[in-house]
Amino acid sequence: MTLFVPAEHAPHASCWMAWPHLAHEWPDLAAAQREHRALVQAIATTEPVDLLVDPGTEAPAGLGDGVRIHRMVVGDAWTRDSLPVMARDDEGELALVFHFDGWGGKFPMPGDEDVSPRVAEAFGLRARKHDFIFEGGGIEVDGEGTLLTTESWLRRLAERAGTTPDFEAEQMQRVTGAEKLLRVEAMLANDHTDGHVDTLIRFVKPGVVVTMAGSGGDPNGAMLLAAQEQLHSLTDARGRRLEVHTMPSPGAVLDGDGEILAASYANYYLANDRLIVPTYGVAADAEAIATLQRLFPDREVVGLSGRAIIEGGGAFHCITQQRPA
Repeated sequence: MTLFVPAEHAPHASCWMAWPHLAHEWPDLAAAQREHRALVQAIATTEPVDLLVDPGTEAPAGLGDGVRIHRMVVGDAWTRDSLPVMARDDEGELALVFHFDGWGGKFPMPGDEDVSPRVAEAFGLRARKHDFIFEGGGIEVDGEGTLLTTESWLRRLAERAGTTPDFEAEQMQRVTGAEKLLRVEAMLANDHTDGHVDTLIRFVKPGVVVTMAGSGGDPNGAMLLAAQEQLHSLTDARGRRLEVHTMPSPGAVLDGDGEILAASYANYYLANDRLIVPTYGVAADAEAIATLQRLFPDREVVGLSGRAIIEGGGAFHCITQQRPA
């Protein structure tokens, strides 16, 4: 039986998001909600957005016709990791449903532990349930059999499960249908996810990836350079050596206490006809947008502020989950 996870650059039927509502999770909840609103509306111009809103929270108004509100208990906004990973097999669309433990138990949010099966049921999805921890932000696929992930995330999964990184990698490859799994040693400083690949490396198309180069006093500079060197040595499932492009990093983006945030331009969302990238009010924003526009000439690249969202621990890819067409 054929099983694969479609690449994000393939057409989407819709996008799942969830409205942020936990005040203790956000240094400035109102600002985070404003940035969420802007992202929802930017995506909804090119694909429908199914917005999950907790029953105890006031639903945002005036989002437009492309946004469908669904009342559902949900921990908070991090749908990339808490919702199903959408795949396809010989019978069609398939929701891969996993356990979610709040990134190794660091950030449990009531409602997120079982939102994945509830979403699958509410949307009438054929589901395949797996009895282990998995997070969508930990993988990047090219749609042609190649899956990228990081060693640090595999180590965290193995530690929680009492297994080994190799076991977790083999399991990951099996349940996603990947023909080849590529593992890179890389993690941004203070990344709550322990190195999700969607903050580091993204497929532009099969055989081509984009990552970041350190800039603006970035403490991640040496790590990013080492990641580039690893990428240059890798071949994909079709035997192609990866073509590696770089854009600048945002540099040292700090929180209110002066601590480094895991800010990244790689955490963009690739919508139908659009690429929406978080910006941080720094000099590198414009160059990152220009680089992505060169790499994605058939899409409009839109930069929107992600400054308040990154204070919560992620950016645009972390708060979206596509449903392939």
